[in-house]
This record gives sequence, C-alpha cells and structure tokens, in this order.
Amino acid sequence: MPGSEHETSHLDRRQFLKYSAGAGAAGLLYASGLQARALATDARIVILGGGAGGMAMANRLSRRFDGARITLVEPREVHHYQPGWTLVASGVWNPDKTMRPNSRFVPVGVEWVRQPADGVDAANRKVALEDGSQLDYDYLIVATGLQLNYHLIDGMSPELVGSHGIGSVYASIEGATRTRDAIDAWIAQGGGKGIFTAAPTPVKCAGAPLKMTFTTLSRLEASGRRDAFQVEFMAPGDSLFTQPYVNDFVKQRFDDQGVKRRHHYRISAIDPQAREAEFTFVGPDSEFTSHHELREAEFSREGERKVVTGYDFIHVVPPMSAPDFIKSSELIAKDGPFRGEWLDVDIHTLQHNRYPEVFGIGDVIGAPINKTAASVKAQAPVVEANLLAQMQGQALPRRHNGYTSCPMITGIGKAMLVEFGYDNDFAFLPSFPFIDPRDESWVTWVMKDRMLQPAYYAVLEGRA
Repeated sequence: MPGSEHETSHLDRRQFLKYSAGAGAAGLLYASGLQARALATDARIVILGGGAGGMAMANRLSRRFDGARITLVEPREVHHYQPGWTLVASGVWNPDKTMRPNSRFVPVGVEWVRQPADGVDAANRKVALEDGSQLDYDYLIVATGLQLNYHLIDGMSPELVGSHGIGSVYASIEGATRTRDAIDAWIAQGGGKGIFTAAPTPVKCAGAPLKMTFTTLSRLEASGRRDAFQVEFMAPGDSLFTQPYVNDFVKQRFDDQGVKRRHHYRISAIDPQAREAEFTFVGPDSEFTSHHELREAEFSREGERKVVTGYDFIHVVPPMSAPDFIKSSELIAKDGPFRGEWLDVDIHTLQHNRYPEVFGIGDVIGAPINKTAASVKAQAPVVEANLLAQMQGQALPRRHNGYTSCPMITGIGKAMLVEFGYDNDFAFLPSFPFIDPRDESWVTWVMKDRMLQPAYYAVLEGRA
C-alpha cells in the first residue's frame, strides 16, 4: 500500500553483493555496440555543453568517425557529479567527492573550446561564442543542460543560499554545502518551521526536492526533538512526482511523518531579512485555506491570491528552462507544452523537429520527463545511431522510450529505485529483478551511495 513501511528488500546482504558483482553491475555498466566500424567523414560536429550528455557524445563520436572535426564547447575546467549534491546537502558526502577535472573525460582528437556559447544561428549553422568568434557546423548536438531561474523569485539569488535560513541543493556544489550548513543550524536551534518547495516548471532530478525533505526528516527524527519542528511542503500542483505510484507513496509518507502538504502554490518572493516567503496561487485550492497560520493578502493582478509565511529554514527550488541563448534562437520550441522554454526535439528520435542536422540530449530537451543522468545513459546511443543515419541519408533507426531513473531517497539509509518511461502512464521499467521499485531498502541506498557514481563516469567515457 502506498505509504506503508517497506523496510525489507527480500534480499540479504550476501545475495546483493553476489548480484551487484554480476547481473547488477552489468546492468549499470552495459555498453552498447561501441566497436562498430568508424565512418569516414570530414563533417564539422559541434557539441554544446560538457556535462553528462555532451561529454558522453564527445567520447562516443570520437570513436565512431574517421576524419570528423569534433568540437566540444564547455567553459568549465571541473566536472560536477550533480547526482551527489543531495548527499552533500544531507551531510552524507563531502563536496570533494563530486568533482573531477574535465580534462579526464575529454577524448583525444576532440577540440575543447573553453568558453561559453552565446548564440546559435540555426539557419546558417553557426554558433556564436562569448568572445565574439563563431563556429561553423554541419551537425550540432545541443547538450547545454538547463538554466536556474532564481531571478523569477522576487528577492532571491543563488548568493543567498546558506544565509538567513535559505537552502537550495540546485545552486552549485558550494550551495549544496551551504544548504547542509543551514540545515545544521536549524537543527541546532532545537525547533522551528522548515518549508520545502517545488517549482512550477520541469526541473533536473525531479526527486531532489523530495529527497531533501526526507533526509532532513531523518535528521530531525535523529535529533530526538522531532515534535519541536514543523515541516511543510509547498507544491505548485496536485502532484508531487510524475510516476503515479511514487506520487501516491510520497503523499502518504509525508502525511505519516507529519509533513503539512500545501498544494497549488508556487514560491514567488522571499524576504531574507524577515525570513518570510510569499507563495502565489496557481491552481485549484483544496487544502490551503484551512491553515490559518498563513496570512493572505490581495495583490494588484486581478484574481491573483498570495500568502506569506515565516520560516526558520526554507529549501528553494527555482523555475528552470533552457539557457537564454537557446531560448532566443530558432531552436526553441514554437508551440506545444515546451514552447519558449525548451529545445524543440522529437522526444523519441531526439532529432530537432525543424532542423534535421540538430540533435538534443539531456536536460535541455522539451520532454515530459528525462532530466536525469540515467536519461542521458539511455539517450546517448539513440543520438549516436540517429546522427550517423542522418549523415548517411538513412532512416533514423533508434527510438528513446523516455527511460529515466530516480533513486528516491526516503530517509538516510533507505531508498526506492524508481525507473519508468513515457508509456502506459509512466509505468515502471525495472532493470534489476531483485529490486522491487515499490519497496524502500538499504540495497537501493547502497547503489545510490556507492555504485552509481562509477556507472555515471562510464557513461561520460562512452563505455555505457
């Protein structure tokens, strides 16, 4: 039943170690046909972004082409393992564990341009760089990741994270560390109110706001003073997670753990000095009005209702979108649910809907799910195969089924392995026969804590 305790995984430690050394590890590190014969071409291929998607494509394509001029546009010298940021913010990992030099992953023969892209002229196949120079391309892979729009919350900026009781795991590795410190300070205070928020837009690692709530609850319970802390979760819609079973599970578990759920309100402003946050009504209100501790105020826009509430700690999740230079280009979606905000691609082939020489991968694409590193693992072979087919004038052979995965941490020491895709109302797509996606277990926690990071680096290197 959603919300009931699933403390056992039906798998003891000896069995788990056996599976992880065999079938489990094979599933995590499965490599798909990378020994295929190289294609001779002098095509100019530009990859925008050196995160998980861009680096994976640089490594895959460097082996698939003979003579191609591949350019990777990535200004950062350090690669961040962002799936580890929730563990840093929860006090489980040290920040240094999430960082590696990008030079470790850039393949030989790929030109690395160490500056940001500033624009894309899709009609003329040119990328503008920050210094005013341009790169011409025959084929373009957009792997820029997404943009954190803290500025859309009045009074908020990433520099505030760690001060005035404000946390945000998304801001940066420094922000994740300061979030940990802000939670530490709140717990040391011995009581008070904490607010956890979600964004009204798609976000990377959609489970992260929930994970931060669950790990903080674990720490509050471990303090021995749980009853002295109020915990609230403010959601912009009725749902807390895309996958239906997990959505119901999280709602029930929050209720069981004394988390007050407030639905249909998004954070719209913050007053750091006063430690007050403003929330704007964005949909049907079935739960909010009964809570008199929030003071309501009418604002200038007709029909808009806002509430202001104080806090001792608040976890802020900003709205997110494609980077501004993609949004201002012809590559952005022109209609549909992703218009004006996300890269316009076919969600199955990952080819741009209007510019066939352009492909997208990772967080930047307009898709109903998919903003995880696990999605990149599933998307990379699709982009590789379909790009090669496009270059040879062939039908695109591969289709992405929307696979994504979230090790949903439900407390420090336990998690659920949630894998699902586009079809059948986001039905489960489990990879491991010994893990029930509906169960919490230490097995999934160990996978998150110890096994997924090596698998992630294998994806970057094009080996998985």
